[in-house]
Amino acid sequence: MIRLPERNIKNMKQETVEVNVGGKTVRLETGRMARQADGAIVLWVEGTVVIATAVASKTIKPGTDFLPLTVDYQERAYAAGKIPGGFFKREGKPSEREILNSRLVDRPIRPLFPEGFYYDTQVIASVVSADRSGVTDVMAVVAASAALTISDIPFHDPMGAVRVGYIDGNFVINPDLEQQEKSSIDLVVAGTADAIMMVEGKASEVSEELFLEAIRTAHNACQPIIAAQIELQKKAGKVKRAIPPVPVRPELMEKIRQGGKEPLSAVLVMSDKKAREDKTSEIRNTLSKELFPDGFKDAHEEKEFSTGFHDLERELLRAMVLDRGIRADGRKTTEIRPITIEVGILPRTHGSALFTRGETQSLSVATLGTSDDEQRIDALEGESTKRFMLHYNFPAFSVGEVKPMRGPGRREIGHGNLAERALLPILPSKEAFPYSIRLVSDILESNGSTSMATVCGGTLAMMDAGIPIKAPVAGIAMGLIKEGDRVAILSDILGIEDHLGDMDFKVTGTDSGVTAVQMDIKIKGITLEIMKKALDQAREGRMHIMGKMKASMPSVRATMSPYAPRILTIQVKQDKIREVIGPGGKMIRSITEKTGVKIDIEDSGLIRVASADEEAARKAIEMINQIVAEAEVGKIYLGKVKTIADYGAFVEIMPGTTGLCHVSQLEPRRVEKVTDVVNEGDEIVVKVLEVDRQGKIRLSRKEAIAEEGEGREHRSAAKA
Repeated sequence: MIRLPERNIKNMKQETVEVNVGGKTVRLETGRMARQADGAIVLWVEGTVVIATAVASKTIKPGTDFLPLTVDYQERAYAAGKIPGGFFKREGKPSEREILNSRLVDRPIRPLFPEGFYYDTQVIASVVSADRSGVTDVMAVVAASAALTISDIPFHDPMGAVRVGYIDGNFVINPDLEQQEKSSIDLVVAGTADAIMMVEGKASEVSEELFLEAIRTAHNACQPIIAAQIELQKKAGKVKRAIPPVPVRPELMEKIRQGGKEPLSAVLVMSDKKAREDKTSEIRNTLSKELFPDGFKDAHEEKEFSTGFHDLERELLRAMVLDRGIRADGRKTTEIRPITIEVGILPRTHGSALFTRGETQSLSVATLGTSDDEQRIDALEGESTKRFMLHYNFPAFSVGEVKPMRGPGRREIGHGNLAERALLPILPSKEAFPYSIRLVSDILESNGSTSMATVCGGTLAMMDAGIPIKAPVAGIAMGLIKEGDRVAILSDILGIEDHLGDMDFKVTGTDSGVTAVQMDIKIKGITLEIMKKALDQAREGRMHIMGKMKASMPSVRATMSPYAPRILTIQVKQDKIREVIGPGGKMIRSITEKTGVKIDIEDSGLIRVASADEEAARKAIEMINQIVAEAEVGKIYLGKVKTIADYGAFVEIMPGTTGLCHVSQLEPRRVEKVTDVVNEGDEIVVKVLEVDRQGKIRLSRKEAIAEEGEGREHRSAAKA
């Protein structure tokens, strides 16, 4: 086992550097907190404080041939002056936001570790103070990079990260939460001094040119952050560890190449994933028996052969693409796999679609609900609700494997979030479509870009559900093969092209523009020129996929599923809300018991009535209308006498609305005594003569009779 020297924290002194980013001072400090970590940084931005630590094991576990890196982002409730909810009153399992931010930190730093560094490594970014600046995620990326840079871990390329917004025609670096609400772009970019490492974000159908300019602006804003880390490394950085070499003996590599090149070259162009994998495994086993007839003498020898075989497979696939323009399944670099679409395939769901592209397949289902179904979120910045939820599931059978069924992992949550961001810009407003929407994507087959299949299938499922989206969204995953100056960009990548290639760049959008992007790379960054070419090629592929979607589903369905709830709305005056609710909720309970509907009342007076039975919803609306209705001058009502007085009768013309019919207004003739004409409980027709400023209503029976006669009274009495 390879062993490293013990860490030494003696004579560590505090060092600090400051830099201005987006008009805010960012301070990086080391030597005061978490001094036993290999690298530790405390990052300050106004009211936000993030502590990042990096630690790597001193020994490599036998048989490890990859970087065992774990990245955790965590938010302490005390950071916002809160006590956690729940029974235990302490932080529990990571929230969805913490998982997404853990991935945000992990993805750009992972490619920057050198080949052969196989030590268990853990990076932890903890938010210990938070304001409403909205920078905790990007600052966690910066703090993690700085902690690795000053540590003895061989991380040689410090990295910056910023969020960029676009407000009123101007780019804004690290916009706060209020600014993010107004921005048409929300993009996080991480990069080294020379190249871009990660792009992730959403937009309101912006052009590829504007997106590229946003990335350029963000990368420029990263440079002072990178310079600050280099300065801090000079002040307090440790000597980097040496990397143990993991070479494949040249003579063994040559034998692997001689025995495996020809059969592997023939297998790599097989379009069927399962057949290609089975044949590759067969070639590998045959070659290992030829080269090691007595078996491997130890784990190192087996690892050496596996590394050599993998290197040959990678070498052949990349040469095939760069030299001949032919890909792993025989396609050209810009060619999209065959697409089939079936819509409305599940009879009892609100909306469904089966989207198949090559050997990738998503079953997407849309479900509509009421405001009671909205997800409640308790974040550091405050509580909020979420009416659109997209959940992505990736069962093991989709890749022909056996694994225990557990809750969603980081990958599932990340893929679902990407698809959710892609579809958010095209959703109707809550005022126009007052439903909660849940989309579920169950991946049934996987061979490249299931998240983009989720975007396409999710769009079609919503259209099938009758959700009036602004425009359909299509998505595509782009790949990259880069050897020196030779570059090939691949449209609609396969799993093997993702595994052996250099980039996974996902782009979603409508006919009008981009709605979301996510880029991860495996090399030390790419240039803006490559990104521009990838974006242009992605648009061509996206439009091809969009054409297939429109052919199968030209427009949103005019009617919703009969099994979907119907939500009707009514606006009432705010002072009428308590009348609808009634004393102790008596009135609203009565309506729901009689009709079976769900009623949601907002402080503004907007009332939503939901029911799977549209007739029941309309009946409830009618009952509410009766409660909140106001007397109209000149209108005739059939009212009920509630109280008799010497000077007239008080008549209830609507529930809770009573007016006075003076004795002089009971009949055309002179009336000596009110009870000579009406008594309590009688139903009489009355006309509203006046509603004064105090809301008092003056009624007239004689004018109502003059206009309508006494027929309505007589019919009512006969019925009684």
